[in-house]
Amino acid sequence: MEHRPQKETDSLGTALPREMSRVRDEVLPEYVKLGVAGSFAASWMRRELDNAAKALAEGDVVEMIRVYEALKGATL
Repeated sequence: MEHRPQKETDSLGTALPREMSRVRDEVLPEYVKLGVAGSFAASWMRRELDNAAKALAEGDVVEMIRVYEALKGATL
C-alpha cells in the first residue's frame, strides 16, 4: 500500500484513519519482524493505535490530534 501525501483539505476524521492504516499495515509489521529488537516500538505503536481507535469512537478531538501527531512520527 502506497502512502499518499496528506491533502490540505483532509479533515482529522479522514487523516487519522489513514495514518492508522499506514502504521498498522506498513510500519508495525517491519518492527514485528525484528523480534525482541523491535518489541518496544511495536508495543508503543499498538498502544497508540488502540488510543486512536478509542478517540475516534468517543469523538475525543484533543486525543485524536495527539495520537495523529504521534503516529505520524512512526517510521521505518
